Amino acid sequence: MTAAAPLGILGGTFDPVHNAHLAIARHALEALGLERVLWLPTGTPPYRRAPLASTADRVAMLRLAIAGEPRYALDERELAPGASGYSVDTLGALRRELGEAVPLVLLVGSDQFAKLDTWHRWRELFALCHLAVFARPDWDLGANPAAREALEARRAAPRGRWRERPAGAIVVVEMAPLAVAGTEIRALLARGADASGLLPRAVLDYIESHRLYRA
Repeated sequence: MTAAAPLGILGGTFDPVHNAHLAIARHALEALGLERVLWLPTGTPPYRRAPLASTADRVAMLRLAIAGEPRYALDERELAPGASGYSVDTLGALRRELGEAVPLVLLVGSDQFAKLDTWHRWRELFALCHLAVFARPDWDLGANPAAREALEARRAAPRGRWRERPAGAIVVVEMAPLAVAGTEIRALLARGADASGLLPRAVLDYIESHRLYRA
């Protein structure tokens, strides 16, 4: 029986969604052979500062950014009242809904992965999903023995046999670094500077028309 095609999961505040997010999603589709990418905007989880834009505005911008790509889908479950906001809880819910056979792939940056042992119940993730780590070719885990040990034990090639299993691998996907960050974009917008080229045009138009991120 042919294994189910893997499903990518890309979470974040998307405050605002920008070109680096879209580049990761596009690269993931091709490098990992994903069936689709599920975009999961977060609410206000206890481990990070609240987004500047409202939930409604962040969702609206995300809808504009992913429009026209049938392999993208929006999942708003983490915005629901009472949602924990922790990846392990969201992935557990997705696994219960989609069944045990579908490979789930959580898409993360190398900077996030380097802090793996700070994630809530991080060891449980490997029973629920694979991790795809997007990193520059010369990336360094730094001084995190937990992340290094997990990578050494679970590392797999992007088109490897991990696709035949529902969870458990760490796939390193090499990707040229993109000098785009939400913090930088918000700072540019706050002082009225030009942020074109960092955001999809439709998202920038929305920000300007709704006067978001103004100082």
